[in-house]
Amino acid sequence: MPPASTGASTLTVAASTPSSPVTTTVAAGSDTADRLEPGRPGYRRMSFALFAAGVATFALLYSTQALLPAVSASFGATAGQASWTVSAATGALALCVLPMSALSERFGRRQMMTASLVVAVTVGLFVPFAPSLGWLIALRAVQGAALAGLPASAMAYLAEEVRPKALVAAIGLFVAGNSIGGMSGRILTGWVAQLWGWRAALGAVGLLAVACAVVFHFMIPRARHFTPGSLNPKALAKTVGTHLADPLLRRLYAIGALFMTVFGAVYTVIGYRLVEAPFSLPQGIVGSIFLVYLVGTVSSAAAGKLVARLGRRGALYLAVSTTAAGLLLSLADQLAAVLLGLVLITAGFFAGHAVASSSVSRTATTGRAQASALYQSAYYLGSSAGGTLGAVAFHTGGWAGTVALGLLAVLGVVTITLYGTRAARAERLRPMPVAAVRN
Repeated sequence: MPPASTGASTLTVAASTPSSPVTTTVAAGSDTADRLEPGRPGYRRMSFALFAAGVATFALLYSTQALLPAVSASFGATAGQASWTVSAATGALALCVLPMSALSERFGRRQMMTASLVVAVTVGLFVPFAPSLGWLIALRAVQGAALAGLPASAMAYLAEEVRPKALVAAIGLFVAGNSIGGMSGRILTGWVAQLWGWRAALGAVGLLAVACAVVFHFMIPRARHFTPGSLNPKALAKTVGTHLADPLLRRLYAIGALFMTVFGAVYTVIGYRLVEAPFSLPQGIVGSIFLVYLVGTVSSAAAGKLVARLGRRGALYLAVSTTAAGLLLSLADQLAAVLLGLVLITAGFFAGHAVASSSVSRTATTGRAQASALYQSAYYLGSSAGGTLGAVAFHTGGWAGTVALGLLAVLGVVTITLYGTRAARAERLRPMPVAAVRN
């Protein structure tokens, strides 16, 4: 999520459209007098609506992750095969974020979010009745594609409808809904599955999402500042091509994907490890392991201070070192060591993700919405790849195989960051052209 910068008088936001990517400065004066802010009618409704949408989105997106051992047992599938119930959803979301962002420019943020929730929730009610693993994977892919409309539209809606000085708080509530939805969905499925089975667990998540969708529909205020744009595939392709041609943006996309590869692999496979000997934990306890996500809230919030003290690359080195230490610690057969390893992996991942994602917004000078969408695509493709490859590695080499995959991805982040450091140093040492010196 790109950071929003606020000030007493202005706010610079990415107001890009596929036909004309621009950056707009919104004055905090009479033209924003009717925008939402704390204490005004509609602000609390809007915040609660987007919080509910965030909960529904991430509860649905990762609903099968804590249930993979039970899904494997039910269908006689390997860890790699069952992991596709997660990877198909995140992969479809990754592929659809960019086109959904274009559609929201044409048809409206509120309409896109509503349609996405309706489709995803409807599919979610059918997911528990999937007759085979293939059907389950297909339904999950449709869910992921539908959910892509929410992250593609929510931030733009907030930038258009909320007064500049209240924007950061409004975005914070939406992100809180994301993290709480991802965590609570996994915990809910773990305990329900222990009592009534994995199908009942997915049904419970579906009902939770229905309740959130109803809250969103009745609470979200009408958009008053949206101006429809035209769909221009050529302009969109040109903007995307410009971003992909930027070496720094390419490195940031790769770093986001590699960090998420580690995270996706670890949290897709950890359930298999903990239900087996020597731990033999029940499904409910395994689901509760995802409370570790709360560590990520702290480390991502601290990322700004780390960058201020160590610089962007220094913060990335610290993040990858923390992640690598957690991976190595998790190899131990003591539960306390595994849990501490998960804490370090989670802290390192969220810090690295916060640094990389915020750097994308700072680096892109035009078409910031598309630059952010490309980062999200790389991020969720990394999640999809990590879930599947991590499960395959676990099937062939046990937990050590998954850790090896994670360390390989961490090495990739270190290599890219070192290359960026050398490139930046070479750029600083490059002599200025004679004409530039004379001017």
